[in-house]
Amino acid sequence: MIAIGSEPSTLDPHLRDDGGERAVNDNIYETLLSRDAAGQLQPSLAAEMPVQVDDTTWEVTIRDGVSFTNGNPLDAAAVVASFERLIALGDESEQSGFFGSIAAVEAVDDTTVRFTTSGPDPILPAKLYWLKVIDATEVAEGFDENPVGTGPYVFESWERGSSVVLTRNADYWGGAPPIEKVTYRFIEESGTRLSGLLSGEFDLITNLSPDDAGVAPRALSVVGLEHPIMILSTIDGPTADVRVRQAMNYAIDKEALAESLFGGRAIVDQCQILSSTVFGFNPDLEPYEYNPDRARELIAEAGAEGAVIDVVGESGRWLKDRELIEAVANYWTEVGLAPNVQIFEFGEYLNRLFDRETRAPAIFVSSSNDLLDPSRQLGTYYSPDGIGSSNQDEEMRVWVADAAVETDTAVREDLYHQATARACEDAYFAFLLNIEDSYGASERLVWEPRVDARLLVKEMSLSG
Repeated sequence: MIAIGSEPSTLDPHLRDDGGERAVNDNIYETLLSRDAAGQLQPSLAAEMPVQVDDTTWEVTIRDGVSFTNGNPLDAAAVVASFERLIALGDESEQSGFFGSIAAVEAVDDTTVRFTTSGPDPILPAKLYWLKVIDATEVAEGFDENPVGTGPYVFESWERGSSVVLTRNADYWGGAPPIEKVTYRFIEESGTRLSGLLSGEFDLITNLSPDDAGVAPRALSVVGLEHPIMILSTIDGPTADVRVRQAMNYAIDKEALAESLFGGRAIVDQCQILSSTVFGFNPDLEPYEYNPDRARELIAEAGAEGAVIDVVGESGRWLKDRELIEAVANYWTEVGLAPNVQIFEFGEYLNRLFDRETRAPAIFVSSSNDLLDPSRQLGTYYSPDGIGSSNQDEEMRVWVADAAVETDTAVREDLYHQATARACEDAYFAFLLNIEDSYGASERLVWEPRVDARLLVKEMSLSG
């Protein structure tokens, strides 16, 4: 049994950008490419790595002998239908930003899919690691609650508010996985997850608190891709003034947060949401220093003393998320602002995160680099076209868009450096930390965490 911090908002793999959904659906559905535990791309439903025909054309050969768990065969038409569905969803899908470069997808024959992009797309293979392939004949009312994929596990049941149960796919093309059944429980509070682990109810819990690392039977961690930030609106309200946004960065003692909340298992972000190991990382940027006096000066200059700042967040999805939100709000209070913290259930939180009409002046998110490339993170949160952005920076739009199609590595890197420098200087975010992914495990669970944070049950086994 696995305890995760939030219930999936849906089991439709194309609608939301939801870690709870992925934790379950990563075991039901599969993608054309996958990654090994170290993050290297490798074939999955594709028989081999994609072949680039020219600057805007790629071809993928589909693996033979794969079927959906309803018995329908996987073929090129199913892959095409999956991509066409996501493209047709447009803004209805929170994943649309991943695939905006794809102009056409066609079946050349039963086993070959051709992707045509609107311009050069140097990271198309990484995108093929993201989109889950569905059987389009199953897309009907109730599809979001009855998933059917090609993966190692089959959906059995979903008790709303409590659990999802999956059972082993004995006919899985990759061989039947060791564990016969897995139950996911949705436990928001970290202490409750730990209690379940200690009692033997759970074999794995996510977001193990650093405070509990010495208490859990086994504490597992890996250098993470999570970068919690506060998105600060440049469009209206008190945060439209750059001095207020800069003050909100100077107000936060990030070193103290790393130690007090995460037991040192976090590092201060260098004024960007890219890890130092990811292409596009800007080594010239430095974190905003902790300088509450400077923060007060800037707030006074902006005439923003006592300004109410709505702060939207959630609780349980990410490690120490609520505590981090409240700690940041306390720092802002200390320099003369009046943060109004609003914690929402995860589905409603996502609505507010991705709907510009309800976008708060400050909204918490933990951004992970799922493609291991800047294009998704900057396209989502930096570019004004991004579904999670809160700025109207036209130069930023151009930099991010141009970088997404630039095949010259040096030019592409320079574009990303310009974008990250602008977002740092003009404080489009309150930059915080890069956090390790931490898990608690039972003594009998055999598993090592992955750099991409996926919970692939087929990689797990039980001893004894």
